Amino acid sequence: MRELTLADIERIQAQSAEASVPLELDEELFAAFYGRTSRALWAYLSRMTRSPHLSDDLLQESYYRFLRARGTYESEAHRRNSLFRIATNLLRDGHRRAQTMPTTSFDEEEPSAPRAEDAARQSDARTDLNKAMASLKPREREMLWLAYAQGSSHREIAAVLGLRASSIKMLLFRARRRLASLLREDRGGAQ
Repeated sequence: MRELTLADIERIQAQSAEASVPLELDEELFAAFYGRTSRALWAYLSRMTRSPHLSDDLLQESYYRFLRARGTYESEAHRRNSLFRIATNLLRDGHRRAQTMPTTSFDEEEPSAPRAEDAARQSDARTDLNKAMASLKPREREMLWLAYAQGSSHREIAAVLGLRASSIKMLLFRARRRLASLLREDRGGAQ
């Protein structure tokens, strides 16, 4: 068994002192913040993962990590950007994990009639935009979603994605151009 050093004891005491520090948001303030941000965050996660169940899990984990971070925030926008940054990092971690680890699927019993949710998902998968968005790189998808679905500014997008604000305009231009090209190719192949 390893002996504790003085540095280890100080680190443990600092962690226990941190744990006793109250959260910046009390229950009422957090409930209000959750009410203002949860729908937009879930829509973002759902669009990026294309899975409502995974989006639910990531939403919960994002808020959990947000509260655990115990950050100090300058404004509501700063708090919201931090939450979206956490969610984006979770998406990236999941994407990396999926590339390195084989996934195991547990087949559920097939229902005799298709559920409305399955029919909607199948219909959604057939649209040109979804096909084109799926062909984009994850960062391009995230930028387009934040800019045009969430209405985030270039600074907010930069804060969420960890990029320089000065590069967002060009990166968004390239992502839009690539999306338009994919849509033209898809329409040209369908005709």
